[in-house]
Amino acid sequence: MEMTTGASGRSVLGRSGGGRRPTELAMAIVATMILSSCQTSEVLSGAEFDPTSALASSGDVSKSDLDQGKLQFMNGNYGLAEKHFRKAVELRQDNAEALMGLAACYDRLGRFDLADRAYNQLLKVAGRQPRIVNNMGYSQYLRGEKAKARKLLLEARAASPGDETIEANLALLDRS
Repeated sequence: MEMTTGASGRSVLGRSGGGRRPTELAMAIVATMILSSCQTSEVLSGAEFDPTSALASSGDVSKSDLDQGKLQFMNGNYGLAEKHFRKAVELRQDNAEALMGLAACYDRLGRFDLADRAYNQLLKVAGRQPRIVNNMGYSQYLRGEKAKARKLLLEARAASPGDETIEANLALLDRS
């Protein structure tokens, strides 16, 4: 998969060469909306999973598990999603998209120790990208660590000004 920019200027996952099946595109868009922001259900509708091309993977043997992980996450089945993301990571340890999903699942399951491990591995694979830092900030928010959350979210905002997901997470933090 690769990330392209649609007419709205927002990033969309798809196949290289422009050939996208409608169901594949729909699943990618919905997964995009859910995973990256790691927001609670009150803000989830504005969430998006926006891996940069460095996070997207193509020709990957772990793709089936990655797709199943996204589907299960979308349906709120975080335990099943974790199983599929973990398997995708086991098959390909440099699969940044699977690592992002795995960390998000651990956050949702309250397994912050495992989320930290996944985020640390993700940082080694993909670097300190705004989407990753945003998710790390949201993870701190879930733990009740507001000062750490704010610091990370402000770092993400500085690297990606005007990003709606980051702004939504900061607003959520301000409301709490």
